[in-house]
Amino acid sequence: MKYASTIKEIGRGAKGAKPLPVDAARSLFTDILAQQVPELELGAIILSMRIKSESLDELIGFKQAMDAVTPQLSVPAGWRCVVLPSYNGARRQPNLMPLLAMLLAREGVPVLIQGRHDFDARVSPFELLAELGITPQQDVQAASAQLAAGQVACLKLDTLLPGLDALLALRPRLGVRNSGHTMAKLLDPARGHSVRVVAVTHPEYLERMDEFLLADGGSAMLMRGTEGEAYANPRRRPAMKLYADGALVETIEAEAGGAPPHADVPDVPEVRENAGLIRDMLAGKTPIPAPIRAQAEALIRRARLT
Repeated sequence: MKYASTIKEIGRGAKGAKPLPVDAARSLFTDILAQQVPELELGAIILSMRIKSESLDELIGFKQAMDAVTPQLSVPAGWRCVVLPSYNGARRQPNLMPLLAMLLAREGVPVLIQGRHDFDARVSPFELLAELGITPQQDVQAASAQLAAGQVACLKLDTLLPGLDALLALRPRLGVRNSGHTMAKLLDPARGHSVRVVAVTHPEYLERMDEFLLADGGSAMLMRGTEGEAYANPRRRPAMKLYADGALVETIEAEAGGAPPHADVPDVPEVRENAGLIRDMLAGKTPIPAPIRAQAEALIRRARLT
């Protein structure tokens, strides 16, 4: 496939660029995931999309390309699987994403954590998960068995979708994120049987992802992440929107006011201290922050099939 005509359309800057229609976006991202786009053209495509940002049609086409090649989990009967993306890790606060996962699993909810880590300045979520006894499975079949056993499953992106992992791996080389980072949080390895937690970093993406989730269908929770991770900020509950079958079905309003330090959640992003805090919360020695309880309760409502 030749890419000059595509680059000509999307590469004219923020004001002059034209969005790709769904079919063209799907075809382009199919080639990217198959790692068939030459380096020069791929760099031009990445930076063009970075400058103009993805349109709704492009997001839909990219997602269709992912869906065609994403292996699917087997989900235990009676439930949807909560899918927690993890691509940032801890910076200043402890990472309480594993706490959310383990709270859900304790209630019988199937949970998959999927992601990758390449931030030198942040604490790896996979090191934290390993400290808590959660290690990545070698394939989707092993992850499905983990779900069937009532345990939190974990898949690294290079196992789940190698072509997308290769796209994300370009960030340190190019110095900027690309469309792959947005799509990784929309990855659905249990289509029709999942609740994806879509945690965005920048406020403007809340509107864009709301539009996408209404068009894409399925079940999902949209929220502002904590340091980029998919759990509610323990210092102040963010707004959380829940979707089902292409409709907004529930909204949890954000708490008013600021986000002062939380007395029960000290700034301990280091692996051992972070894991100890999570263990204490699970054991009832330290209170579970109300925003995370609210998030867990909402996800249980969406995950349980009636």
